Amino acid sequence: MATSKAVPAAKTRPLNPTQPTVTPTFMVGPIPVYGDIILSPMAGFSDKPYRLICREYGSAMSYTEFVSADGILHGNDRYRQMLDFDPSERPMVFQIFGSDETTIEEAAHKIERLGPDIIDINMGCSAKKVSRRGSGAGLLKDPAKIGRIFTRLTATISLPITGKIRLGWDDNSLNYLEVVKVLEDSGASLIAVHGRTREQAYRGQANWDAIAKIKQAVNIPVIGNGDVTCAADIDRIKQHTGCDAVMIGRAAIGNPWIFQRKDIEQVTLAEKVQLIYRHLDLMLDFYGEERGLMLFRKHVVKYVRGLSHIARVKTKLVTCTRPEEFIALMNEYEADAERRAAQFAQEPVSNSTRVQHDYVPA
Repeated sequence: MATSKAVPAAKTRPLNPTQPTVTPTFMVGPIPVYGDIILSPMAGFSDKPYRLICREYGSAMSYTEFVSADGILHGNDRYRQMLDFDPSERPMVFQIFGSDETTIEEAAHKIERLGPDIIDINMGCSAKKVSRRGSGAGLLKDPAKIGRIFTRLTATISLPITGKIRLGWDDNSLNYLEVVKVLEDSGASLIAVHGRTREQAYRGQANWDAIAKIKQAVNIPVIGNGDVTCAADIDRIKQHTGCDAVMIGRAAIGNPWIFQRKDIEQVTLAEKVQLIYRHLDLMLDFYGEERGLMLFRKHVVKYVRGLSHIARVKTKLVTCTRPEEFIALMNEYEADAERRAAQFAQEPVSNSTRVQHDYVPA
């Protein structure tokens, strides 16, 4: 493994994978899904290393980052890497996006041979460079086109075809009920719903009422997504909407413990450090030393968010260029934290500084 010399072996042991229940939570066509919390497909974050971690912590299925149908057909190495997965991730969902019906169909046929369990069509990306070209949320403007795409795919692909949508382009075109009926009538096996419009992007409040209406309108599984920021929100959105499962995106970055229904405040420093090493090890192994460490930086800033006294080493952690340097910095911070914790434990209870101390012992 590329990281055997960089990452302390004792701190890279794989975590125990979640054991599935006997009865599936829901079915995607013939595919059983065990569990009701799922990592959302996120560009730049839902890669194989982080998906593996989230599955170990309890995410019920894996979605790739969304992959361009054009890129798939052109055979770019980057896209092949984005579609790489481990058998332990099953059920495995390949998510693709595009605007041309024929291109989407040809891309789906090509990736079908790579062995996913499900193919998902992204109709929710709000990024201008995607949606304004008719891909992602841009497809929501044309429900008839969505119907044609899904009719072609479900007629010619042997796998379940699913879709992830938003509520509409903007508040003046909330056509989600029309879209989901088109999807169901065209053979879709599941619908994931982000409860915002394309215009909202990630601003404002997610509309859980709309997700509830979608669940009542269709007879296929519905995954609810939007404004799930803590463990309690998982049950709240399920109770509010009746959705079959909950998809978590931004709140899961740096916090895979949420798939255990565990809030970040309950996670100890020791647990965070162990997972940082584990994640780094996976990144270096998958991407190589230089690129793996560089791409890991965006995860590190989330993992260490809120840690006491982290500011002293944070800049160094996200700018260092060698794994050995990163490990040394983390070891230094962990040792310093242990010293502070020991000092804190020895302080008299009456000492006012103890009340003001901002370090939570691991």
